[in-house]
Amino acid sequence: MLALTLTFETPARFLDDRGSRAGFVLLAAFLLSFLFIRTSARLIRSPRVTWWPGSVTTSSGLHLHHLVWGIVTLMLSGLLEFALEPGSPWNEVLAALFGVGAGLTLDEFALWIYLRDVYWAEEGRASFDAVVVAATLGGLIVLGVAPFDLPRNGAPVGTLALSAAGSVLLAALAILKGKPLLGLVGIFIPLFSIAGVCRLAAPRSPWARRFYQPGSRKLERSSVRFGRIAARRLRMSNAIAGAPSAGASPDGGDAAG
Repeated sequence: MLALTLTFETPARFLDDRGSRAGFVLLAAFLLSFLFIRTSARLIRSPRVTWWPGSVTTSSGLHLHHLVWGIVTLMLSGLLEFALEPGSPWNEVLAALFGVGAGLTLDEFALWIYLRDVYWAEEGRASFDAVVVAATLGGLIVLGVAPFDLPRNGAPVGTLALSAAGSVLLAALAILKGKPLLGLVGIFIPLFSIAGVCRLAAPRSPWARRFYQPGSRKLERSSVRFGRIAARRLRMSNAIAGAPSAGASPDGGDAAG
């Protein structure tokens, strides 16, 4: 029988470890830079905050999104870290710069995949989703939670392979039921995948389309439950990232900065 075990152990002197300290600094800088640039973008488009500096646009109409500055910061800090391998405190400084670059870049993640300015369009919500996923997985790694508990797993290779396959299978099932975040976290902590698998699937998920018949009680319950969940997520997203503009064009305009 396949046994899934969960062990969680934060080092007694967590921030004394060089890697954990750098990871913590990187994650903190990532979250702070995202919150700053998203707040700045919201202030730019607010007609009540006229004193806040606007976006960078040249006289020729060329617009430099903060995505560009984020990519440049990522490349420079990554290059310096690999080339110099500095000790403390420069290791933490470069980690902070890398986190800032990641925050600026992922804040415009939607522009990566749509290849147009959808920052304040409905499609722009993908940026906030990407930040949530990155922060969640990054936080788990910084806290020392490894997939399949590999660093401390002394089981035979066969048992380890079965355990890993079981974790991946549970995560895949959770994702198929329309719960991608639970599935991703479940790679690290299988209990999250199990929770996703045991509960109702999202009404538009591949699982619901295959197993929930139109008009069935399960589909009706799923629609009601996930309607409430979607409403809560929408309120949270609007509170943190700002609501999409009603007239925002997915082809451009209403730029972020």
